[in-house]
Amino acid sequence: MKKSATRDNFLFFAWAISIIATFGSLYFSEIKQYEPCELCWYQRILMYPFTVILGIAVMKKDYRISLYTMILAGIGALISTYHYLIQKVTFFTDHAAACGRVPCTGSYINWFDFITIPFLAGTAFILIFICSYIVWKNKEV
Repeated sequence: MKKSATRDNFLFFAWAISIIATFGSLYFSEIKQYEPCELCWYQRILMYPFTVILGIAVMKKDYRISLYTMILAGIGALISTYHYLIQKVTFFTDHAAACGRVPCTGSYINWFDFITIPFLAGTAFILIFICSYIVWKNKEV
């Protein structure tokens, strides 16, 4: 596969992931009426701009954006990982700082006893990071 096709596909895939993650978080808050905790807000602050930034990059075929999306996705993945740990690991739960009205240690969903909202967000951030890395790695010098 040519480098340009690889870059286009992975840039588009990263954008699609960000759209799914954005609509998923809006579904949970607006349809299911799950009030986001403080850490959820931080993850949203990092995820929502991807829909616009990556959408423009896809249309303009701007592969340079991959460096910036890797950085933001990495930060988002770290926040999601911490959030997941304070939900699932007793040591982190016991030592978690107090959040706002909604505790960050609570789980609105717990599918298969491990899939929570921070897990879903973390998966999206990691996939966006991987796609961005592939785009960055295949950039023309």
